[in-house]
Amino acid sequence: MTKGKKKPKRVEVSEPMPLINRNAGGIDVGATEMWVSVPPDRDTEPVQQYGAFTRDLYAMADWLKQCRIESVAMESTGVYWIPVFQVLEERGIRVILVNAR
Repeated sequence: MTKGKKKPKRVEVSEPMPLINRNAGGIDVGATEMWVSVPPDRDTEPVQQYGAFTRDLYAMADWLKQCRIESVAMESTGVYWIPVFQVLEERGIRVILVNAR
């Protein structure tokens, strides 16, 4: 571990969190890949990985629409979120950019 960094605390969850929006997904945006999740009843593989190329972003948007996702919470560092945001907005998916901190 590098100096000055604290080890993340492990949180134990005794009960599942309540579901607030059944038509929402989540995206972790990186420089070269996106990890995307949808509710487990929407696909046999509810967590999928996509690349950062334009064709990958459109494939991700197609999958989200196929899973009946209307909005996504998206976490990103840097500016990597911008093309993802544009493609999803173009497809009619509401995007909420969140800070992981």
